[in-house]
Amino acid sequence: MRLRNVTGSREVIAESRFVVQDPAAQKGKWSVLFGNQNPIHIEIGMGKGRFLMALAALNPDINFIGIEKYSTVLLRAIQKMEVQELPNLRFIRMEAEELCAVFGRGEIAQIYLNFSDPWPKDRHAKRRLPSRQFLARYHEILAPDGQIAFKTDNLDLFEFALAEVDVAGWKIAAMTRDLHHDETMSAGNIMTEYEEKFSVMGNPIYKCIIYR
Repeated sequence: MRLRNVTGSREVIAESRFVVQDPAAQKGKWSVLFGNQNPIHIEIGMGKGRFLMALAALNPDINFIGIEKYSTVLLRAIQKMEVQELPNLRFIRMEAEELCAVFGRGEIAQIYLNFSDPWPKDRHAKRRLPSRQFLARYHEILAPDGQIAFKTDNLDLFEFALAEVDVAGWKIAAMTRDLHHDETMSAGNIMTEYEEKFSVMGNPIYKCIIYR
């Protein structure tokens, strides 16, 4: 469930130093914006930023970019950054379909997809972030050794994602159907807001890591 519209959220985003206002202008030169050559990791659909902010704090030698299309949700992440500013983290407000207009070929080292919208109707399959259509976009921006880490509590979406991996010619590096009871894959796991909520409800968390 998304947050209700917050009056003025778009204005706050437009003025925030934590948000890249013209991301297409950074295509192929994100290292200049960050001022270093560190690898870049992105989260698509970052929500209120809990997961990515924790990662950025733990990994100062990696640059992180959070992508979120909902202004009212991104506003919450901005508010958190105003309390705990992280120099290796920036945000973008945009649709995921615009990825290839914003990032250059091989510019991204890692992609995180956490509890993405399942788009349950068949006619909306191409909108799902682990779909073959999006895998083609990820192929363009991922480094040759890049990976995608996908987590969800939605079994149907997870099965769909596994099937799309094969269709798109990708490979599975690791996979679990119960992340929090998988000693290997849960090591170092950082929970998102949704993950904590669903785990408390007793829902198993599914995760896979894929590569080309």
